[in-house]
Amino acid sequence: MPLLQDSVWLISGCSTGFGREIARTALEAGARVAVTARHPESVAGLVSAYPGQAIALALDVTDAASISAAVAGAIEGFGRIDVLVNNAGYGYVAAVEEGEEAAIRAMFETNFFGALALTRAVLPMMREQGGGHIINNSSQAGIMANPGTGYYSASKHALEGLMEALAKEVAPLGIRVSSVQPGAFRTDWSGRSMQRSAQRLDAYEAHVHSRLDMIAQMDGKQPGDPVRAAKIIVDLYTMDDPPVQLLLGAGVLLSYREKLVAVQDNLDRWASLSRSADFPLDDG
Repeated sequence: MPLLQDSVWLISGCSTGFGREIARTALEAGARVAVTARHPESVAGLVSAYPGQAIALALDVTDAASISAAVAGAIEGFGRIDVLVNNAGYGYVAAVEEGEEAAIRAMFETNFFGALALTRAVLPMMREQGGGHIINNSSQAGIMANPGTGYYSASKHALEGLMEALAKEVAPLGIRVSSVQPGAFRTDWSGRSMQRSAQRLDAYEAHVHSRLDMIAQMDGKQPGDPVRAAKIIVDLYTMDDPPVQLLLGAGVLLSYREKLVAVQDNLDRWASLSRSADFPLDDG
C-alpha cells in the first residue's frame, strides 16, 4: 500500500475550493506538495505553514511554458512527482444556442486541454519511475448532462473519455488513474467562479434559465463538504486498488442510478433495431 508520507504531489488550481483542501489534506498527512495557482501569492499562507514540505509554484494550465516550468519546479524541489491532481477548472453556463464562442473555447482550454497538457507533461517521469497516480477532479456533469450546463458537461465528458482510455493504457506501466465526479459541493463553482453567457433568450427562460438561477441560489448551501471530499481524494493514493471512477455525494449517486435505469430501458426498447444494423447471419 503506498504511503502518503513518502509521496510527492503536484496539484493544479489550489487558490480556493477543492484544490486548496486537497493540498492541505495531503500536507497534513505528511506528503510533500507542489501547491500551484496562477498567482502563487494566493497560496503563500498555506505553503508557509509547512516549511520544507510545500512549495508554491505559478501554474496556468492554458500556457505550455507555465506547465513546463511548474513540472520542472516540482521535480527540482522534491526530485519526482508521484501524484498529479488535475483540479483546475471552472463552469461556463448557457443554453446551447446562447453560447459565446470565445467563452466556450476558453473553458475547454482549461477544463480539458489544460488537464491533458499537464498529464502529458508528467507521464514520461511516471513511466520512467515505474509508477504514479493521476487523479482528476471532474464533475457529475462529466457523466450526466442537463439544460444550461451542456458546454461545461461537454468539457468534462471529454476529460472522462480521455482518462478512461488513459487508465487502460498506463495500468501495465504501474500508473494508476482515478477520476472523481463530485455533485453539489460548497465551493466557489456556482458562485464567484461560475461564468454565464451574456445572452439570455426568452425561449429558454422556463426550462434553462430557471435551472441556472437555482444553481446560483444554491451557492453556500450545497450539501457536499469539500473537506470530507478532499480526504477521500487524498486517500485514493493509499488504496491498493483505487477506483477508476468515483462519484462523490449522495445526490449524484442517486441521479446516476436513475440515469442507468433510463439507459437500460432505452437499450431494451431499441435492442431489435440496434441488432438490425448488422449483416444477416448466414444460416447456411
